[in-house]
Amino acid sequence: MPTYEYECKTCGKTFEAFQSMSDAPLSSCPECGKPIRRLIGGGTGVIFKGSGFYVNDSKKSGSSSSDSAKKEAV
Repeated sequence: MPTYEYECKTCGKTFEAFQSMSDAPLSSCPECGKPIRRLIGGGTGVIFKGSGFYVNDSKKSGSSSSDSAKKEAV
């Protein structure tokens, strides 16, 4: 279930709520009962696991295409 972040328009309290995507947004602050608004979050970022995702992971020593081209030219 996604986590949604809300902010009260009156008292400024922010809180999170676990809701199904089909649930209606919450409408009142749990502290003061006044109207709230749902904040738009960035969510979580993409997590890359394993090797080959960074510049220093992608190159193996001696396996560069330019190195092999130089060897063939000689």
